[in-house]
Amino acid sequence: MGKKKGAPQNTPAIVALKRAGVEFRVHEYQLTEEEGTYGESVAKSLGVEPGRMYKTLIAEVDGSPVVAVVPTDRQLGLKALAAAAGGKRAKLADPADAERWTGYVTGGISPFGQKKRLPLFVDGTTAEHDTVFVSGGQRGLQIELRPADFMAAQSANVVDGLGA
Repeated sequence: MGKKKGAPQNTPAIVALKRAGVEFRVHEYQLTEEEGTYGESVAKSLGVEPGRMYKTLIAEVDGSPVVAVVPTDRQLGLKALAAAAGGKRAKLADPADAERWTGYVTGGISPFGQKKRLPLFVDGTTAEHDTVFVSGGQRGLQIELRPADFMAAQSANVVDGLGA
């Protein structure tokens, strides 16, 4: 896989993937109108099924920040996340905290190149696809990569049923 010609090459996510030696492809998009969720609209604009497009959510498990990555067409299972992280209770983080912990603006949070490396939990459905899409670190930018490369680059914890 190469990079899309003319695509931004300087987000922390892209820098981190290059440093890790991971093959990826950068896709730019521009939404003219949103239909359904933001992630579903992005998938439609790129011509990708929503189940291959993953959203990055910042949550807290027993007060400690974690990253959860689930398909855009599913919701985060907070009970499954808490159990996977060895905690009792999970909740979505306040957007201001998510931005402070990751260094990204809400809506463009990537699982790669975050300011503070947080424990990462990824829905097991990634293994069902040859490639998956995640945020490239800003709105208008998606990164496509193989699931095995995703897991290796971030030392991700794969959790079946994370996306409910």
